[in-house]
Amino acid sequence: MTNTAELLKGAAELFPGEVVTQAHVRHLDLPLGAGRFALITLDNGLDHTKPTTFGPASLANLNTAIDQVEKEAADGTITGVGITGKPFIFAVGADLKGVELLKRHEDALAIGKGGHDVFKRLSALAVPTFAYYNGAAMGGGVEVGLHCSYRTVSAALPAFSLPEVFLGLVPGWGGCTLLPNLIGADRAVSVIIENSLNQNKQLKGEQVYDLGIADAIFEGADFLEQSLIWTASVLKGEIEVVRPEIDRGDAWHEAVVRGRAIADGKVHGAAPAAYRALEIIDAARNGDLARGYEAEEKALADLIMGSELRSGIYAFNLVQKRGKRPAGAPDKSLARPVSKVGVVGAGLMASQLALLFVRRLEVPVVLTDIDQERVDKGVGYVHGEIDKLLLKGRINQDKANRLKAAVTGSLDKAAAFGDADFVIEAVFEEMGVKQKVFAEVEAVVPEHAILATNTSSLSVSEMASQLKHPERVVGFHFFNPVAILPLLEIVRGEKTDDAALATAFGVAKKLKKTAVLVKDAPAFVVNRILTRFMGEIQNVIDEGTPVDAAERAIEPLGLPMSPLVLLELVGPAIGLHVSETLHGAFPDRFTVSENLRRVVEAGKRGFYVHGDGNSAKPELDPEVAALLQQGDTVLTEEQVRTRVLDAVAQEIGLMLEEGIVAEAQDIDLCLITGAGWPFHLGGITPYLDREGVSERVNGKTFLAPGVASVPA
Repeated sequence: MTNTAELLKGAAELFPGEVVTQAHVRHLDLPLGAGRFALITLDNGLDHTKPTTFGPASLANLNTAIDQVEKEAADGTITGVGITGKPFIFAVGADLKGVELLKRHEDALAIGKGGHDVFKRLSALAVPTFAYYNGAAMGGGVEVGLHCSYRTVSAALPAFSLPEVFLGLVPGWGGCTLLPNLIGADRAVSVIIENSLNQNKQLKGEQVYDLGIADAIFEGADFLEQSLIWTASVLKGEIEVVRPEIDRGDAWHEAVVRGRAIADGKVHGAAPAAYRALEIIDAARNGDLARGYEAEEKALADLIMGSELRSGIYAFNLVQKRGKRPAGAPDKSLARPVSKVGVVGAGLMASQLALLFVRRLEVPVVLTDIDQERVDKGVGYVHGEIDKLLLKGRINQDKANRLKAAVTGSLDKAAAFGDADFVIEAVFEEMGVKQKVFAEVEAVVPEHAILATNTSSLSVSEMASQLKHPERVVGFHFFNPVAILPLLEIVRGEKTDDAALATAFGVAKKLKKTAVLVKDAPAFVVNRILTRFMGEIQNVIDEGTPVDAAERAIEPLGLPMSPLVLLELVGPAIGLHVSETLHGAFPDRFTVSENLRRVVEAGKRGFYVHGDGNSAKPELDPEVAALLQQGDTVLTEEQVRTRVLDAVAQEIGLMLEEGIVAEAQDIDLCLITGAGWPFHLGGITPYLDREGVSERVNGKTFLAPGVASVPA
């Protein structure tokens, strides 16, 4: 025990800012005469908005609590030990703030060993142990429960996961070894690999029970009381927990193969965490826990000292912290209240916006368009989506009725917008059309109303230039699909005032979007970078490199989809339009591909034809292949990659010089939340720094040493 205490004491010195979790021990008499019971409650003394975590000092506190109950168990004064959390939170894993500070492999190794040494003691006690998952449980919070003899879960539990692979780690305190031995390798692969790489998907209480992770499930209202009654029945022998036998044959091997296919599909071999986790799961087949724990510690230390984790933590902090406190946003006290929203247009984008506004703001939303048929179709779309939410049980009948009643349509802009506080246009992407719409809207809205544009590439300042009050116009650029992608680029025009901007940020927060302030410049952030990126891919194809080679060249980045599949999602016509806009602004760097123009003019929706099923690899459409006119310059994949990354690094450097955003961190936040750029890259700038591209192109790195990298 001394070794563990000393190990944790040394580690605690490296984690000066740890929010320390206490492990309170209290005793109670179990019902049914099942004896005296020790209950350990994990609590950091803060409310549920500051979840309980495990840093070295927290682990030391749990270790001390186990010292006490170990003695009581050996003395026969208790019949069992339970562990639970504070209200709404069980525990959400390791304290990552300290992990960022580690500089030495042996310190990283101590973190893995410290967690194992403490948690293992729960399974070694002389009495049965019980974990009561009363609230959110993630990472080490899940793992401490896996070391117990039995587990119960609250039906109200909202989030349960092993998210380590998502961040660039492995579940290193028993998760990779114990979970497959508890529920089978296939289910463990789903939790550890598939859910993590699926944007860190969370399980609910019922799913935790159905998977066999928990032995019993109880309602949230009296969860602990019911768990203790169940515990008493188990200890008295009245309830026997029978778990299915684990298939350690072909099924185990097939699960690992499935996991590798998932990892290949998501990160294309570009990030090591998933593969390291699968190696440990594979080796855990024989149930040798000691060997499994040792492998977890080694993998954990290697990954902590690697760039993927540092980029993952950097990305996580961007989304969780910077994304919630946008750089450059005006004082929120300047924001005006929004009690009615107008939407100009009733097409698909406008209808998606109307649905989002009514769901999040719960205020009247009115759509207008040029004829009644379009208005009816737009309102009908929103009503239909609300009905789907009702069918799925996401909202009740009363709320569905209220939301549907709040969404209406009108051909009369004066009647529709006369009392609106916020009007957003989502009409055709052409300056003249948008200026005409804004002139019509300005004539009928109240003086305080904000006019927002969802333009993806046009100048907000030019759009507002002919208005009497250009100061109330703001760019409000959403990304498709609106319901899924969190990013909202908020664009300040030349005349936009602080009140309009503050209102835009206030609305963005209520919409639960990640808002980033961007300067009014062609295509803003995401579309400008992606257009330069895609433009360079198209250039090498036009010059003669085969399509498949150009696509393969980008695979080491581990992007969610290949460039031409992304083009298909965006739509070739939109891609062409944005490239033309940027070519007009920056003709020396942005080209317009004549091959892309041919594809658009032929009415093709993309470069590929797709086979049946998700696993079928897309093939180049023969009709598109016939349209392509290529030169005879064929580049290697490495040459393609170098050229594309150099172009992106140059563009980001220029954008930062122009002050498009406050810092490189905002570029990464935009790409992660608006384009699904991988967490394991940290967006893009850490990757460019790491690969030496930033220095080669711009003469310096984008980020300071130790930011998204191991401190020197």
